[in-house]
Order: sequence, then structure tokens, then C-alpha cells
Amino acid sequence: QLQLVESGGGLVQPGGSLRLSCVVVGVSLDDYPGSIGWFRQAPGKEREGVSCITNSRAFTKYVESVKGRFTISGDNAKNTVYLQMNSLKLEDTAVYYCAADWRPSLDICTISRGPYAVWGQGTQVTVSS
Repeated sequence: QLQLVESGGGLVQPGGSLRLSCVVVGVSLDDYPGSIGWFRQAPGKEREGVSCITNSRAFTKYVESVKGRFTISGDNAKNTVYLQMNSLKLEDTAVYYCAADWRPSLDICTISRGPYAVWGQGTQVTVSS
């Protein structure tokens, strides 16, 4: 059974960087047909899609507010998907979740919540001076 374990969150000053990790447990990324997404939820706000990557890593997608600052990547040898976050802003403060969409990706992924059936427990990112 697939499980996701996030880590890497913390407290960082505006302009700083963090790298979040999402370890996939129970399924090898070499065999995984779908996509992995990163989402975030700030206090009082709905959970929003941040980025996604297909199993082939040929396609990635970002929400407009993080384009040019965040980079999603995968390392099949470590069974891990990363979210590198640079030039962090106060408004990036949120709990970040990774999630799995099992559907065969067909080299496209979505940052809409609906297709994602498996979720990690989340990791807190706080950007503050």
C-alpha cells in the first residue's frame, strides 16, 4: 500500500530556501504509473495545488505564484520527490502536503485536488522575519 512521508519544512526568513522531500513507501517510483503533486494549506484558506510531476518526469506544472521560484523533481533511486523552494515569501507560509494520483499520467499531471487519493501528513513551512 502506497504511503507518502513528507519532511524538510521549517522556519526560514523571506528570501531564503527550503527543500521538501516526499518519500514514497510501498511502491517503487520505477513502477508507479501516475503523478505526484505538492499542495499547501495556509491558515483559514483552502488547500491549493502548488506543483506536480509525472512518473516519467517529462512533465511538470506549477501554480502561477511559485513559477520561477519552486522546482519539483524526482529521484527514483531514493524513491523520493522533492520540492525545492527558493526566494520564499511570507505568503508561502503553509502546511505542505504531497499526494499521489494513481491514474496513468500519459505525460501530463494536474494540480487540482480531485484525482489525488493518497496524501502525506504534511510538513509546516513558516516564512517569517
